[in-house]
Amino acid sequence: MYAIVDIAGKQVRVQEKQILKVPLLGVESGGKVEFENVFFFNDGEKKVDFGQPFVKNIKVAATVLEHGKDKKIIVFKKKRRKGYQVKNGHRQNYTVIQIDTIGAVRIAAAPKAEKKKETAPKKVVKKKEAAPKKTEKKKAAAPKKKVEKKEA
Repeated sequence: MYAIVDIAGKQVRVQEKQILKVPLLGVESGGKVEFENVFFFNDGEKKVDFGQPFVKNIKVAATVLEHGKDKKIIVFKKKRRKGYQVKNGHRQNYTVIQIDTIGAVRIAAAPKAEKKKETAPKKVVKKKEAAPKKTEKKKAAAPKKKVEKKEA
């Protein structure tokens, strides 16, 4: 039985009891994690489910074993004949998880409807009406003065 699951933006093929190193998850060591974004599920027999994009009612449960940092990655940039060299690096954080179960989600029975308590009617608050807008009349343009041309 295996599944293809989205874990922290990476698509990973998982099996039960498998130990994986995945990008850092925000769960403490010993905590439980459930992944609902399952792209593909195969039960090991004849049942095969493809999601569109995800398979419904299938979850993958896992336990967080530890957190850590990978080896240092060197990032070296250079432009030849220009005297430009930059050397940087970083260590990527990761989480080690163990897959516990792959399978269908158990749907709980619908809870019984509780009797509704009578509540006091809500007070209706009226909004203040906006003041009426003032309408200003546009002033007519002043008549143009006639200019007489002087003869030279």
